[in-house]
Amino acid sequence: MKNILVTGGAGFIGSHTVVELVNAGYRPIIVDNFSNSDRQVIDRLNEITGSDITSYENDYQDESFLRKLLKDHAVEGVIHFAAHKAVGESVQKPLDYYQNNVAGLITLLKAVEEASVKNFVFSSSCTVYGEPDDLPVTEEAPTKPATSPYGATKQMDETILQDTTKASKRLTSIALRYFNPIGAHPSALIGELPIGTPANLIPFITQTAAGIRPELTVHGDTYPTPDGTCIRDYIHVVDLAKAHVAALKWANGQKGSTYETCNIGTGKGSSVLEVITAFRQATGKKLPYKIGPPREGDIVATYAGSEKAKKLLGWKSEKSLHDALADAWRWQKTL
Repeated sequence: MKNILVTGGAGFIGSHTVVELVNAGYRPIIVDNFSNSDRQVIDRLNEITGSDITSYENDYQDESFLRKLLKDHAVEGVIHFAAHKAVGESVQKPLDYYQNNVAGLITLLKAVEEASVKNFVFSSSCTVYGEPDDLPVTEEAPTKPATSPYGATKQMDETILQDTTKASKRLTSIALRYFNPIGAHPSALIGELPIGTPANLIPFITQTAAGIRPELTVHGDTYPTPDGTCIRDYIHVVDLAKAHVAALKWANGQKGSTYETCNIGTGKGSSVLEVITAFRQATGKKLPYKIGPPREGDIVATYAGSEKAKKLLGWKSEKSLHDALADAWRWQKTL
């Protein structure tokens, strides 16, 4: 059974990936400083998996700690989630984002190389593409200048990872550029847990439906889309978690140093108003909402070309938007 380090393993995507790693026969080791997650998640992961998952409360940028952990546990692969991720916050605190997301990755990769770890799966984002020229967005699409420090860190991180892999004698790495993860585990034991005002659409929807927020604001309805609202590719977090396990399996099958990028999405775009309608259909809950002004920097429409994921990783999304919204609502009702 292979030991896999999961940085940020108590977070939204990290926790669901830990479950799928256990299901696939791996032994995940979580490192999380709980700055954007809850310590109770560890107990819930143990409950879901029926195991006692090893976890450490520590900052992944602690180099001496990392070196010791990688050696003591004979880690064979790393899945890296421990990044700051809010676009708006990155504009307000750019140095925090460059320190954690870029300098932190460099620290992690130094430790990985020193410990001769073979496989590295990186949590990237479709933000590297910016406003796409063509839809669906494929991996061949150009990366445009980032519209936020957050997006810039993902672009920088991919370059750093590619260069490190090229110079390495053993490392195989893959950057998964995923689109909009939503939903929750069907058990309703883990899900998205935003701190403060949600930055993403779905927790805002579920909190509004639960009466925590008076109404939802739709940011603009005059975009050049069929109903005037922005279009995104919403992927169930369980499907996304399984993609990371597939990427790890792919990496383990490579010989020598190899670097790849891969989109992870459903291949279908849904507008904000379509999501609101789908939520009502999935849950029976009506949502009070208003139309507000467009947000600066919002991309009009993006959704994934996902053929490479099928070919390279043998992965494709299986769960529907309806599934994801029903699971997100089930999770919200437990909070």
